[in-house]
Amino acid sequence: MSRRIALSVVAGVVVLGGAGAFALAYAGDQDPSPALAHSTVRFTAPDGGRDGSLSFTTEVTAPSGVKSLKVLAWPEKSEFAKKPLTAKDMAEVASATCTPAGGHTVRCVYKGGMTAADIASSPHGAWHIAVLATAKDGHTTLDTKAADFTLA
Repeated sequence: MSRRIALSVVAGVVVLGGAGAFALAYAGDQDPSPALAHSTVRFTAPDGGRDGSLSFTTEVTAPSGVKSLKVLAWPEKSEFAKKPLTAKDMAEVASATCTPAGGHTVRCVYKGGMTAADIASSPHGAWHIAVLATAKDGHTTLDTKAADFTLA
């Protein structure tokens, strides 16, 4: 084999090896757990015979895709303040509706109604929104205080 061909082969191996190492390093840096961003909550109290509403919006990104987002509003003055929420606690709560937002990201929205009777029987003061995001590969992210609002 000539020196030129041998040098070309060696150079090619070095370049491909470096590219492969970079790809593995990049893939290793990606967290497989879902990531939450731009979480907001809007609470509107019942008024003049009309029901109130609670709306929560967030963006969820996961390398494998997003399977679901569970949402729970909870008062700061509750048992969850002493014993934090777990993924198991979130298993049976309401699900948000998620729509593609580009790449591996979805925009999820939860909307719920609240009557005057609901408000009257609920603790007033600070409330939190807890979310459990589940990726298609089974990885989860639990954020017990993704957003806050006040029930006056």
